[in-house]
Amino acid sequence: MKRTRPPARYRRQGFGQVASLLLALLAAVGLACGSAFAAPHPESASASSTVTAPVPDNAMDAVAAMQPGWNLGNTLDAIPHETSWGNPLTTKAMFDTVRAQGFRSVRIPVTWSNYQSAEAPYTIDPAYMSRVGQVVDWALADDLYVVLNLHHDSWQWINKMATDHDQVLARYNATWNQIATAFRNAPRKLLFESVNEPVFDNASDARKAQLLNELNTSFHSIVRQKGGENATRLLVLPTQVCTPDQGLMDELAATINSLHDPNLVATVHYYSFWPFSVNIAGYTRFDATVQKDMSDAFTRMRDTFVAKGIPVYLGEYGLLSDPDYTRPTDIVQRGEALKYFEAFGHEARVNGVTTALWDAGSFLNRNTLQWRYPGLSAQIKSGWTTRSGTASSDRVLVPKSGAITAKTIALNLNGTAFQGLWQGSTPLVQGRDYTVAGSQLTLTTAALTRLTGNRDYGVNTTLQAGFSSGVPWQIDVTTYDTPVLSQATGTTGSFAIPTQFRGDTLATMEATYADGRNAGPADWTSYQQFETAFSPNYGGNALTLTPAFFNAVGDGTPVTLTFHFWSGATVTYHVTKSGSSVTGRTS
Repeated sequence: MKRTRPPARYRRQGFGQVASLLLALLAAVGLACGSAFAAPHPESASASSTVTAPVPDNAMDAVAAMQPGWNLGNTLDAIPHETSWGNPLTTKAMFDTVRAQGFRSVRIPVTWSNYQSAEAPYTIDPAYMSRVGQVVDWALADDLYVVLNLHHDSWQWINKMATDHDQVLARYNATWNQIATAFRNAPRKLLFESVNEPVFDNASDARKAQLLNELNTSFHSIVRQKGGENATRLLVLPTQVCTPDQGLMDELAATINSLHDPNLVATVHYYSFWPFSVNIAGYTRFDATVQKDMSDAFTRMRDTFVAKGIPVYLGEYGLLSDPDYTRPTDIVQRGEALKYFEAFGHEARVNGVTTALWDAGSFLNRNTLQWRYPGLSAQIKSGWTTRSGTASSDRVLVPKSGAITAKTIALNLNGTAFQGLWQGSTPLVQGRDYTVAGSQLTLTTAALTRLTGNRDYGVNTTLQAGFSSGVPWQIDVTTYDTPVLSQATGTTGSFAIPTQFRGDTLATMEATYADGRNAGPADWTSYQQFETAFSPNYGGNALTLTPAFFNAVGDGTPVTLTFHFWSGATVTYHVTKSGSSVTGRTS
């Protein structure tokens, strides 16, 4: 899947003097304490590492031993310095936590250009090389495999290779000469990855393939010539943009086969079917289309590489809208995300692919060393070894008024057996509280009457459906009514619709003109992108339309909005932009 918009971690932030000041401080601390901050011996950046388990000689076995993996994202790859994108300085305790949680490898993305001269000989600041060496040491000391790469250099300067070939290649070679020399004696648990998500501007597809082959081949030659552990170190080679398209994987397979080296690893990334991953075009559910996109991608990885003896390290996975602690709500509904991660773990296991979770601080809180979303983390970890049962929904919705009736949801057994329903530690009684017919789970009227109590809006209680393996599936018993929107005035820079959500939550929004044309930034679909065009503010009782949405709609032309809620309710609203002013009405 090619990403038509970069995820948040690709934010380009301005350079400043703070980078130099931070390096000076780190170098000073290192010199004072005798730590890895000090400039390393040119051949021993990781000489202090302690390795307790040997690396298998066979590359397939070695990469299998790296499962599961985790990314130290938005850190050493951040621009201009390690803490610029919101994460604290990396510590040994972070790797201790990652190892204790069951991870066996870490990918350490590094953007080198921030601390490298832009002209020959393209020298990397020794203090920065030492800092990278210290972080690598900490991970290796926890007996973790480590993947070290060139990260955002890919779009900072490597992307210009088509029009500035000789200078880009010279800088690329100089960069890897320095890295391979500094880490030449690091244990084989350290892997090198040639470049992250390589892109080439102003080039045809054939030219892009040629340029990437040239980079991968040059990288291979440089590392192998440095000797030491580099002679047999596992080297990771990407497809263009790390996309698992068949043609791009075929190109990479041809490069790997031409090098006649048994210690090569293919890498791609996977962030799901793009419309689902960002919640656009009405893809709010982990439906058959989204599932097929995933299974097809893994089948291609298996058939192109794994079945032919080439290991695959899927260096990044997740959703482009992965839980972000800076956001007020989930873009992909939590139950649908859980189903995605459950299926992802299964596909990786049955196809023999090693995976690394992309974590930019959204999963592991690196200040507290606690997982931000325990239920989601539990599902991801369970998927490393087994399947879990899920369901068509993670909620049962009961109307605020009127008679309560029995509610049915479909179970997705995924090869497990349903074992019961619990409210906390109290089991519900089959026959009285619920019935099961095949894969259909029905909560009785009597049980729902008891569980909803006074029927206050929102979640009244949470049940757990237990299965013979994996983690339980949580079901929120929720009282709701159709949301109520009110008239509003505002500006294109700040417009919010007063909203009584009344226990319901938003799934998506459509926007059209009176003549049926689509309105909004995504003019190819009526369903606009969650958060890019609109977002709910449950705590503030409002639905917000963004400046980007109004920048894309016509002046003086009414736009009809249809808000789709997870209860199945739809609410229509009308907005009209006049210059920088906006009015909204319900009819």
